[in-house]
Amino acid sequence: MAALGLLGAVLVGCGEGAAPKAPSAKASAGAPSPSASTSGSATASTAARPKPGAEPAAAPTMAPGPNGLTPVYTRRAANSPKGAEKVVALTFDADMTADQGPRAARGERFDNPELIATLRRLEVDATVFMTGRWAEEYPDQAKSIGGDPRFEIANHSYSHYAFSSPCYGLPTVAGPDMAADVRRAFDAFRDAGALNVVPYFRFPGGCYDDAALRALGPAGVTAVQWDVVSGDAFAKDADAVAEQVLDGVKPGSLVVMHCTRSAAPVTERAIRRIVPELRARGYRFVKVSDLMRG
Repeated sequence: MAALGLLGAVLVGCGEGAAPKAPSAKASAGAPSPSASTSGSATASTAARPKPGAEPAAAPTMAPGPNGLTPVYTRRAANSPKGAEKVVALTFDADMTADQGPRAARGERFDNPELIATLRRLEVDATVFMTGRWAEEYPDQAKSIGGDPRFEIANHSYSHYAFSSPCYGLPTVAGPDMAADVRRAFDAFRDAGALNVVPYFRFPGGCYDDAALRALGPAGVTAVQWDVVSGDAFAKDADAVAEQVLDGVKPGSLVVMHCTRSAAPVTERAIRRIVPELRARGYRFVKVSDLMRG
């Protein structure tokens, strides 16, 4: 289990290992905690949100923090009206950084259609945090995922560069360019024809600070982290990944996994064990928007 955590921590920019760290005290003070109430009427600003029809109108967002800081959501609060309900949100980061085109051209696969097919076969609702570069590389898959009511597409940046530094060796997006990077990802989803796009954002590597939260304020998105690290990054043992998830899930949990074959090759096999075992415990699978709506 410890080995999986170490493997996760070295997955450059994919978020594994970043979630257990709380934001800095300053960042925590500026951003609402997961126990803050969500608002079904709050929406992303017109500057960053997808074109009309691409975002479900009912997708809830959190209210901005003090001075317009981007709010951060991690899991359903235990003291919320439905906090004890046995629901869990599985999320999958579809990672591809802006400079990885040559690797894709040489045959490296940053997609994982078998995983998506398994989620469909098992009738699992899920949220895919997609980079704009991934949507450009696999537009047919982005359109298919976004057109399936079981899924929703959330924003994982266009470039998959870090929004604070250091962050697992990732290049860093300049502060003035952060909101534009998010907008560019939404544009890529729209250009691919993807629907079911929600105004949620996941920081590459899970790395952020007050400056990043402030820079993203005009984008009107809710940042989404997680409370359960799957350890699927570079893992070779599907059962160990499954056990890590099964050990960590609690009512209202939000799990981070990956939809990238080259960096997370055993995720699909792990899902085949995770889903039936959690269902046997009485859990129901929901999208992030459903979790926040509770």
